[in-house]
Amino acid sequence: MPIGIVLRRRPGVTRWVPWHWTAVAVLPGAGAADWRELRREGDVVEYHGATLPLELHGAETEAYLNGLSADIPSLYVVMRETEEDGDYPLDVLLVTASPYEAQDYTDSGEEIVEKVPMPHGLVAWVRDFVEQFHEHEVFVKRKRDKKRVDLSQDGIGDPRIGKAADIYASPTLKRRRLQ
Repeated sequence: MPIGIVLRRRPGVTRWVPWHWTAVAVLPGAGAADWRELRREGDVVEYHGATLPLELHGAETEAYLNGLSADIPSLYVVMRETEEDGDYPLDVLLVTASPYEAQDYTDSGEEIVEKVPMPHGLVAWVRDFVEQFHEHEVFVKRKRDKKRVDLSQDGIGDPRIGKAADIYASPTLKRRRLQ
């Protein structure tokens, strides 16, 4: 489903950061847009920054369930600062409903990940997808093998090395060799 990303530009609070950019809303089913201005109130401007596809995958239904069970179900917008000093310093890379995928993008520190509330119609669409494709996996606890690990090992080392100079030999083995 195509999702439009609404970005807000506000004046920065310090002299070192002239503008503060945030993702504030999504537009399900939006058409193509390239930084089209939507609203202006003084110095605060909202743009339809980009339209990206929201893709849902059957293997990630557990992540979608986790996201839907949050107090406020959300989409995650992944952005990166551009190298240019233009009016639009962000490239919108991805929109996802998976909190796990969003967390992976925060690990590098290169991308900016914004959490945006999901509209009710989109919540229903994602929930229908999860109900159709989710398969509950039963947790199976791993059983220990029967191998005895408490048995003592007399010594380790390379058999090609002479035993008198074997630094890996156990003290018991060294005592037996010296007697």
